Amino acid sequence: MKALLYSVVIVGIVPVQSVLLPHLTLWGVKPDFGVVAVCLIGLINGELDGLLVGVAVGWALSLFSAQDVLTGAMLKGGLGLVAGLAGRQMVYLSPLVLVLGLLVVSCLVGLVTPVVLKLSPQQDLWWAIWNVALPQACLDAVIGGAIYWLMWSQFNIEQLMSESRM
Repeated sequence: MKALLYSVVIVGIVPVQSVLLPHLTLWGVKPDFGVVAVCLIGLINGELDGLLVGVAVGWALSLFSAQDVLTGAMLKGGLGLVAGLAGRQMVYLSPLVLVLGLLVVSCLVGLVTPVVLKLSPQQDLWWAIWNVALPQACLDAVIGGAIYWLMWSQFNIEQLMSESRM
């Protein structure tokens, strides 16, 4: 059942991210549903699931974007692993803590591209932070927090997290 759910998430995120979201931007910023999904799966189901789903999502999303295949797979796989390790160490994860964590993580993931690429003199690192990485991180954090809050209010997340890690 878990494999089927992960397959649906991986196959569902790719068309939404690559086809639908370019037309539904908010102030020119589109969220990264791959980062949000990998973080939530890693936090709730553990580091191995986060790693495997992160590698698959990163690979699938990089096929339809300008990102390098290995960079996307390693970045999102590492993110799922770190989220799973962080979720294992936290006893109680409130939606506010998740929003702050997603804000930091998404900002760091958004800064990988400007650091790797050589930006023009008009577009330095501070420009990339204020105009690209920070707005996208805020949008990712709000979306991830809303999804987690809906799951938290409808289901017993603590019981789900403890059962999935046995």
